[in-house]
Amino acid sequence: MSDQDNTSPASATQDTSTTQPVSPETNNANSACISVPQASLCAAVSSDITESQTESIGPEPTIYNRIFWWAYIANLVLVSANAMTFRFAELINLLGGTQQLAGMIVSIGVISALVGRLFLGQWIDRFGVRPLWLITSVIMIVGVLMLVVPASLGWSMYLGRSLFVFGIGGMFACSITHIQNHVPAHRRTEVIGSLGSSGFLGMIVGSQLGDIILTNTSDNILRYWILFGIAALFAFVYLLIVCWITRKDVHTAHHESQSALPLLIKYWPGGVMLVAVMMGMGFTSTTVFLTRYATSMGLRGVGTYFTAYAVTAFFIRVMTRHTSKIYGRHRMIIVGMSGHIIGHFWLCFVTQEWHFILPAMCSGFAHALLFPCVVSLGTETFPNQYRGTGTTLLLCFLDLGGLLSAPLLGSIIDHVSFPAMFAVTALCYLMVTLFYTMTTGRKIDPEMLHHASRSKKN
Repeated sequence: MSDQDNTSPASATQDTSTTQPVSPETNNANSACISVPQASLCAAVSSDITESQTESIGPEPTIYNRIFWWAYIANLVLVSANAMTFRFAELINLLGGTQQLAGMIVSIGVISALVGRLFLGQWIDRFGVRPLWLITSVIMIVGVLMLVVPASLGWSMYLGRSLFVFGIGGMFACSITHIQNHVPAHRRTEVIGSLGSSGFLGMIVGSQLGDIILTNTSDNILRYWILFGIAALFAFVYLLIVCWITRKDVHTAHHESQSALPLLIKYWPGGVMLVAVMMGMGFTSTTVFLTRYATSMGLRGVGTYFTAYAVTAFFIRVMTRHTSKIYGRHRMIIVGMSGHIIGHFWLCFVTQEWHFILPAMCSGFAHALLFPCVVSLGTETFPNQYRGTGTTLLLCFLDLGGLLSAPLLGSIIDHVSFPAMFAVTALCYLMVTLFYTMTTGRKIDPEMLHHASRSKKN
């Protein structure tokens, strides 16, 4: 039984605990599961097919309703706010810090956030999405303001970064959990991808607005008060939207609370978690250090990179929102990782601003394919009542990639060069891609089985 009882009119979650008669379609799906290497995936397929039996053979109800579109706008606003903070390494440099120190502050912030997230998923499952969504939104706003109000490299910088990372991670986790609870299981990858396309628009807004502010302000602390102040304002608008779209949500806990680590061991999703770690490393290299790379070469900023990245990712995401049902999420992950290999390696040769376009397009293409597949596969093995825990654990592995890589990447920049840092990330992407291909790439995807059985039924 689902861990939420939402009274929202958009709720489409089905109660899979109801006994259903066994149909030939279910028998066919269970037979197909014989070749699936993980028993948990077989359970997911059987549950998904059983859920589809409660639906009519005709067209399914749309998942793109009022709740979805308000969540879409909220996510656009949140990512715009996050993109404004991509200048964090520049702020550390202004205050007299090195790239390695910036990486260290990022890592300490991630450690604090990781500790908090071990409990966040459990709290979401126990108390519901709404209260945790509102609380983490407030925490994020406080964290952003703490980064610039004291204007020092003291304890407030470390605490502010920790609150910021924990808050924004909790906001994304609650958003993903909320939207997954409003759609059938076999459409989770699609809705995660569709919702995420708003983030690419937000990346354009935030990065371009950041470049405009940098162009029209002098290099002093006032510049960062404006940047981070606007980010906090955007986050406040996000908070108001969340208050509205969750106003009718009601939560009823149907299970005893369990800690995150035993659940992770019990419902371990497999090699996709290593891909999540690698994605975290890639995000750190571009969102923390790319702006310093541009500054070191005397370029205007990184708006060109993130705009090309976001435009490419947006259109690829829209065009491929149903692709996972046809080709499978494992294949999409392999193709997506290949895009990051090319994109990060290409950054080694940037000397002018327009050179950012091609590597940005490669990485934008990769992001569009990877994120929805990694999130849906990483949470698929967790039952509905532990969906919040599964989502936060997956995001923890993304953060873990940043935690492990940030000091290393900063040190490579300080002692070698920026191109060497991007070459290291490209090489790591290559090794993980080869490992995933050999260990997981040929496994059968339950979404493909559901799509095939539904097509045959229709």
